[in-house]
Amino acid sequence: MLAVSLLTGALLLSAGACGAGGGETPAGGKPEVVASIYPLQWLSEQVAGPDAKVVGLTAPGVEPHDLELGAHQVAELEDATLTVYVRGVQPAVDEAVAEDRAFDAATAVKTIPAGGHAEEGEEGHEHEVSYDPHLWLDPSRLATVATALGDRLATADPAHAQGYRERAARTAAELRALDQELTKGLENCASRTMVTAHEAFGYLADRYRLKQIGITLDPETEPSPARVDEVARLARAEKVNTIFTESLVSPKVAEVLAKEVGARTGVLDPLETRPEGGDYLSAMRANLTALRSALGCA
Repeated sequence: MLAVSLLTGALLLSAGACGAGGGETPAGGKPEVVASIYPLQWLSEQVAGPDAKVVGLTAPGVEPHDLELGAHQVAELEDATLTVYVRGVQPAVDEAVAEDRAFDAATAVKTIPAGGHAEEGEEGHEHEVSYDPHLWLDPSRLATVATALGDRLATADPAHAQGYRERAARTAAELRALDQELTKGLENCASRTMVTAHEAFGYLADRYRLKQIGITLDPETEPSPARVDEVARLARAEKVNTIFTESLVSPKVAEVLAKEVGARTGVLDPLETRPEGGDYLSAMRANLTALRSALGCA
């Protein structure tokens, strides 16, 4: 983290020495929006439309929590008209972002407390905020973020304000429709408990009256034997038939746990990276299908 801070400082000094004003739209060019993580990149692309260039910091297939910023990415943050991020997901971004030209999506919605079962002596990355940052897994909250983002872009680029606000309204409506699909699809289920690879699904659980049991708090942290035993006990008590894993997380622990409790494994996408062959909407609908199967929904 110190290396990132030093690199950031060096690049900022270099930009100042060259007389470059960060955040200014190049003459005749488009405003540039930097989105820290895939769901916010998708959202930014919908709202920006043809009026702004959107750049994603996290490449597909890269675990976003431990993102390390290279010189080019730090320069993109320095030059961006607006950076869209969620504080607490990516510490490197939190350190490098220019606060006066940043939109923290968590400030637009009501957050929920961070989940967790941190054990004494447990090591690993923990979110550097007190709330759960995975707010994009509730489409209704993301709809609120869309509206706020439209306003921020309209302020940053008044010449195209109407377009930003109109696209934000359309995107929010699309997200509210998705929310209704999830509400209806998860309304009548035999079970309401899901066991997940890590505790990324708190907002989904909160919105749709589900119970999340995470094997780990963070995807980079190996669960202790005591935690695995505890999750196995809870899974048996709740008669869980599916242990969910993720595309960016090794399925080994989930497979061992599933075998121990007589369950199968399935995939639930936390949407921390671009889904292969799809987008945010299709991935959330795939999550709905997986949950309906696992929970025995009518």
